[in-house]
This record gives sequence, structure tokens and C-alpha cells, in this order.
Amino acid sequence: MASVLKFPSFKFLNPNPISPTSASVQVGFRRFSCSAPSSAAVEGDSSIGSVSLGHLTRPDFPILHQEVNGSKLVYLDNAATSQKPTAVLKALQNYYEAYNSNVHRGIHFLSAKATDEYESARRKVAAFINASEPGEIIFTRNATEAINLVAYSWGLSNLKPEDEIVLTVAEHHSAIVPWQLVAQKTGAILKFVNLTEDEVPDVEKLKEMISRKTKLLVVHHISNVLASALPIYDIVHWAHAVGAKVLVDACQSVPHMAVDVQRLDADFLVASSHKMCGPTGIGFLYGKSDLLFAMPPFLGGGEMISDVFLDHSTFAEPPSRFEAGTPAIGEAIGLGAAIDYLSAIGMQKIHDYEVDLANYLYESLRSVPGVHVYGPAPSQTVFRAALCSFNVENIHPTDIATFLDQQHGVAIRSGHHCAQPLHRHLGVSASARASLHFYNTKEDVDAFIHALVDTINFFSSFK
Repeated sequence: MASVLKFPSFKFLNPNPISPTSASVQVGFRRFSCSAPSSAAVEGDSSIGSVSLGHLTRPDFPILHQEVNGSKLVYLDNAATSQKPTAVLKALQNYYEAYNSNVHRGIHFLSAKATDEYESARRKVAAFINASEPGEIIFTRNATEAINLVAYSWGLSNLKPEDEIVLTVAEHHSAIVPWQLVAQKTGAILKFVNLTEDEVPDVEKLKEMISRKTKLLVVHHISNVLASALPIYDIVHWAHAVGAKVLVDACQSVPHMAVDVQRLDADFLVASSHKMCGPTGIGFLYGKSDLLFAMPPFLGGGEMISDVFLDHSTFAEPPSRFEAGTPAIGEAIGLGAAIDYLSAIGMQKIHDYEVDLANYLYESLRSVPGVHVYGPAPSQTVFRAALCSFNVENIHPTDIATFLDQQHGVAIRSGHHCAQPLHRHLGVSASARASLHFYNTKEDVDAFIHALVDTINFFSSFK
């Protein structure tokens, strides 16, 4: 084991330096302006032929072109955070080099430019998920803060003793803990839906659990552990029939497929920039306008006020009401650039490619003896996202992840993935997880499987 425990080393194989003079997005063999992406042109490109989307887009991600511990990096930790294309890095650099300033209050050129770009990013998010208007988008530090905003603003104002909040055991901690705290303050009751034998949340039990006592459903769109999808459209319909609201955790869906909030009719939806090729430190809350206007402020301070007096204050309309203080301006602009990039490719194109990649990952992992993959098996009727949480018999997942990294340069995640209740339900304390994005390839999967087999053989040799 002494040879395994070493400090990581890094070597760039194909550095792609950031040029402040370039303002375009390269998608495969074509180049598109950040300000006017053309997803139709990408989707209709006949020159792509049989070359995969992963091969076409990899040149846009400088971080992928390096060696780690003497091996070519294979990055399979996208459910935790995605990598950033050059276009996003350039957008951040351009903001700080060319027009760094605070937003909304200044009348000088730099402030006006920063404000325009910041609000442009809000419009891009709204269009990306098909919100009715930009004002339905609240920028937050991350999806966790977005859920807390709903919990403390809407939740404390609307929940009372014996009201019920329905969740599944597969929810992320960020979607559980805020509601535990709010339930303690209001007397509301949390009710959890378990899994079926196929290791997916029991949708029929969820439907049965909804009653006139139900005031809110908090559900994921795609599970970050099981790779399963919930029928959000149906769930929203059932909830609205009894007057309940629905909050959707879309962190694992918005980066990978087209999400239409008007079609889903969800009341609230949250997502994180860093999982969709954008910067860390920013996420967003979508909320229906009537709900946002009825909600009190979450944080107090600058930007969210209308007038401040010594004995009271009045507050701005949404979205400003919920964006106290100086926002993450550069990060919002970077998120806007990420949306331009994703839109130029086309979310349907990304989804179709990842479905094929997901099935390939699942079948490849299932072929390795001693491996148990959690969640449903993919089929013509069962969609499975491009991630696999798994365990190997008699080997701890952290040992697997460590050996993969230090001996093969393969980056996966190990642990409870912020889903301890789900892991307890599955009868394990932790799992390993390989998760893909559109810039991954089947060769990445093959390299991972080869490295995993070598890892298993290594640990089995001590028996």
C-alpha cells in the first residue's frame, strides 16, 4: 500500500491558454459567438459524422488535458461539479479585466455595463428553463441557499402545526435539513416515501401519501445516487389537486436535459451553476411570480430595500427583494456564458448523447464481478441518468476511489453523496460514484472499467 499513498502530481498535456481577445465559443469543429449561440447550426452540422459529442467538445475544456499521478486524467465526478469550457473562463476574465463594477446603483459606464451583463444572465436563465419572465429567477449562492430561501420565506409564512411536507428518502441533504428546521419551528410534519424493490422512489406510495394535509412536496428531478427520474409533471398535478405546492431539486437535470418549468408547472425549482459548466458560488431559484410577490424577504440589507427608515423598512419587488447585498456578479455572467455554450450545442443533443453514454456505463459496470450498481436498470421505458453509484464486495468505496486516482488518474467520488438517509435505506454507509457529462466519451468509461478491474485485483490479492 505504500506505493498508493503518494502526493498527486499534475502535468498538462494540451494546455489551452485563455486569450482575452477571443469572445467566441468553440463547439466541436465550429465556432459560435457567446452573444448569439446557434444551437440549430450545431444540431444540423453534417460534418460531425460519427464523431461523438464528447470528442467534439473536449478541446473546449482545458482542465481535461492533463496527467494526474502519471496517467491521463479521466474525470468522472460531474454529479459533484462539472468542468468549465474556455468560453466561461474568458467571460469571467473579461468581466474582471474590462468592466468590473458593482451593479444597479452606479451611473458610470463600468457599472452600467456590469448591470446589463448581470441582468442579461438572468434573462438567459429564464429562457433556458422557459420561465414566464426574468423576474421569476432569483440568483442565490447555490441551490442549497435557494431551498433555504423557500423554507424560511415561504415555509415559515405558510406552514402551521400538523401540515405535512412530503419528501422521498432519496433527497439530498440540502432538500431535507432546511425542512427539518422549519418543521421544528412550525409544528409541520415531514413524511418520507421509501423505495421500491427496483431501488427507485415509490411513486404510487407518494401519490397515496398526498392528502388535504399536504402543503408541500420537496422532490428531486434526477437522483444524484440512484440515477432515477421522477415523473414531475404527474407529481405536480397530484399536489395541485389538493392545493399543495411543489419544490423541485433540478440540480441533476437542468445541466443534462431540456427543463421547461411552464410545462412542469412546478411552483419552485432550484439548480446550481457549477453543475452546468458555470462558476461555483452561484445558483438560482425559480418561483412563480404570485408566490414570490407574496413572500417576505429572506435576508436584509442593501439592494433588497425600497426605503429604509430608523423604525421600519419597505422592500423591493422580486427578484431584488431576495438578493440582498452585492451579488456574485462575475459568477452570474459566467453562468450566462455557460448557458450560451450549452444552448449552442442543444440540450436535446446533450440528453440523447448522455442516454447512450449512461447505458454504456451501466452495462460496463454490471459486467464486472462483485459490483452492485444502485438504482434501476435502463430499458426502453426506464430512463437512467449518466451516473452510477456502486459498491464492490469486500472493498470500501474510499479505497476504490483512492486507488483509481493515485494509480490510474481516474477521478470518481466516494462517500454518502449528501444522501445519508438513502444509504441507510440501502443498507450501506457509503458508495462509490462515477458520473458523466457530455464531454465524456466511451473511451473514458473503458479506461474507468479497466482501472476498476485492476483496483479489485489489487485488493483481492491480499485475501
